[in-house]
Amino acid sequence: MKKADIKILLVDDEPDILEIVGYNLKIEGYKIFTAKNGLEAVESAKKHNPHLIILDIMMPEMDGIEACEKIRATKGLENVLITFFTARGEDYSQMAGFDVGADDYITKPIKPKVLVSKIKALLRRIKNAQTTTLVDDGKVKVGEIIIDREEYVIIKDGAKLSLPRKEFELFSLLASKPDKVFKRDDILDKVWGNEVVVGGRTIDVHIRKLREKIGDQYFKTVKGVGYKFVIDED
Repeated sequence: MKKADIKILLVDDEPDILEIVGYNLKIEGYKIFTAKNGLEAVESAKKHNPHLIILDIMMPEMDGIEACEKIRATKGLENVLITFFTARGEDYSQMAGFDVGADDYITKPIKPKVLVSKIKALLRRIKNAQTTTLVDDGKVKVGEIIIDREEYVIIKDGAKLSLPRKEFELFSLLASKPDKVFKRDDILDKVWGNEVVVGGRTIDVHIRKLREKIGDQYFKTVKGVGYKFVIDED
C-alpha cells in the first residue's frame, strides 16, 4: 500500500499537537484527518475509515477511552489500528486503553522524528497482516515461519521444530496478530485458561524458551503490559 493511500486520524484537544504532528505526518506522505475531542473522533472515523487512529486520552466532550470503545463497536471499524497518546506516568490510562481495544500507546512528549518512526512501525501491522496466509489445512504462514497446528510444529528455515503444547499455543497466539501487544492477563486466559499456573513468572519463562528456540528478535517485551511478536523490525 502506498503512503498516499494510508489515512491517519489524529485526535487531540491541543491545537499545537494537531498542527505539529499533523505536519510531520503529512510531509511523510500520509493523508491526515484531525479531530479535537472524542465525539469528533468517532464521527470522523465513521466518515473517513482511517487505517490508523492516534488518540489522546484526556479530552473534553468525550475522552479517548470512551471514544476508542465506541469506535471498536462500530461496524467496519473493528480492526482499525488505534494507538493512544499518553502523558508520562499514565499507567492506569494505558491499561484502560488496552482494555477497550487499543493496539498500542505512544508516550508524550515525543520528538517528531521518533513519532514518525513509531507510526511507521505501527503501520507495518497492515503489511504484516497481509503476510499471514493459510498454507493448507492446519498450517499458517506468518512471515517466513510456518505454524502447523495439527502437529504442533514450527517450520523455520526449512527445519521442523517441535514445541511443548503451552509454548506452541503461546507462540500461535502472539503470531496470530504480528506487532499486536497481548496483555499478560489475556495471554494467561487464552493459553492457560482455568488451569492452575505456578506463578506470575510462567509467561516469562515460556517467552524465554521461545526466544532461545525461535529467535530473540521475534519477541518484544512491552514493560508493564505484555508481549508482542514482530516479523520485521526494519
